[in-house]
Amino acid sequence: MNRYKLAMVLFILSEGTFFGLLILAYVYFRATTGSEPIAAHVLDPLKTGIFSVCLFASSGTMELGIKSLRKKNFAGLRFWLVATILLGATFLVGQGMEYLHLYRSDITISRNIFGTSFFTLTGFHGLHVFLGLVVLLIMLGLGMSKDFLAKHETAVEVASYYWHFVDVVWVVIFTVVYLWVFL
Repeated sequence: MNRYKLAMVLFILSEGTFFGLLILAYVYFRATTGSEPIAAHVLDPLKTGIFSVCLFASSGTMELGIKSLRKKNFAGLRFWLVATILLGATFLVGQGMEYLHLYRSDITISRNIFGTSFFTLTGFHGLHVFLGLVVLLIMLGLGMSKDFLAKHETAVEVASYYWHFVDVVWVVIFTVVYLWVFL
């Protein structure tokens, strides 16, 4: 494994620990405070699930982009990067719509332990999605030069590791926050 890939794997492990602790905090607060009925009344798992499908699909488009890159199909890579970026941005729009709905329902980060743990957990994930989109936009911009793509295949692959990580984290968050409400 080259040093850039190793560095990203180590970074992902540290971020995985960070998210693991945030998820454990959410679970702990849910189990000990009894404030979870608020989540059941204000969260819309179906609507969030639809936007989540966009994020999940973006991992597939990212992988198709990597396959195009390996075949030296740079136009294909650019196409799949655009698709990935659009799907990721759609997910963020959905998260923004959900936050607006919660704000209008008087659920804020300072309202109670649910609000604090929910907004911290999903907000940090949203920040990671946003940063991933910035990286993908940079890769797309640099990818307009075939010369860059041919010489820096590893940079795009490393960016894909991060994108897949963000997707996997959301699978866990969505399950714990949105689906656990009904268990």
